[in-house]
Amino acid sequence: MTTELTTLTLAALLQVLQFCAFSFTANQQVSRRVALGPRDEPVTLTGTAGRFKRAMENHYEGLALFTIACIVITLGDQSTAVTQTSAWIYLAARIAYVPAYALGLSPWRSVIWFIGLLATTTMLIATLI
Repeated sequence: MTTELTTLTLAALLQVLQFCAFSFTANQQVSRRVALGPRDEPVTLTGTAGRFKRAMENHYEGLALFTIACIVITLGDQSTAVTQTSAWIYLAARIAYVPAYALGLSPWRSVIWFIGLLATTTMLIATLI
């Protein structure tokens, strides 16, 4: 398996962990009836639960672009030291982003987010040159 696909798999597992952190903190904030119900009405989460939810949703957005980069690199047989390093940087940034967001570390969470986006962008551009 390519380095890019390995980091993609690890990023997906990170998404699972983020979902667990969000679910745990959200369930502490709302009643069991709300947690198990159909959620026809939006539930507003605050504090750490709300931040975990937003970090998780943000990862879905970043993961879409990262997945495209990993697939194009792998199918195009274009894995290089640059794309491999960028994939690890993306993963490290996403791992760092979760506690930075959960703890409300501003502006660091935005800096970390940008590093992940820059790593993904580097991977995408590398496929074209």
